[in-house]
Amino acid sequence: MGRLLIFSAPSGAGKSTIVNHLLKTFNNLAFSVSATSRELRAGEKNGDHYHFLSPEVFKKKISNNEFVEWEEVYHNQFYGTLKSEIERLWEEKKIVVFDIDVIGGINLKKLYHENALSIFIQPPSLEVLQQRLKNRNTETEESYNKRIEKAEHEISFASKFDKILINDNLDTAKQEAEEIVTEFLKQ
Repeated sequence: MGRLLIFSAPSGAGKSTIVNHLLKTFNNLAFSVSATSRELRAGEKNGDHYHFLSPEVFKKKISNNEFVEWEEVYHNQFYGTLKSEIERLWEEKKIVVFDIDVIGGINLKKLYHENALSIFIQPPSLEVLQQRLKNRNTETEESYNKRIEKAEHEISFASKFDKILINDNLDTAKQEAEEIVTEFLKQ
């Protein structure tokens, strides 16, 4: 069994930015591409952003036990991690990196125990998170409110992760993430 790095955070906490930084910094890390049954969006490429599957194919893979974790986020809109994706990266001698929702992160840690390090990226406060999401200018009022409500819920799970990294300053958070990963790689 190989090793895993699991990153979870509420939307706007800087998780994807930190994960992308680590992938550029460490050549033995590889990103796990999740599967989804949602429609392909403009600019997305199958196999790079997600493995896009129809709801029927996704359900068949669930029944065949091909996922390590999965979730039905909305009716017939599934997200999950294929076992084959993890195995492919382990065969390449890579440490698998996840940028995953909080529940998925907790579930992966339960499955892989000491072979996985789970890291929760936390904003310094809910107010800072709200401002970051507003500054993105990508949200409708409704989606913004949903993200804030979800963030409050997700932050309540932070203590279930091995490490909590507070992203108050992005450069500092990147450096702290590098130190956490370096320590994990020494084990």
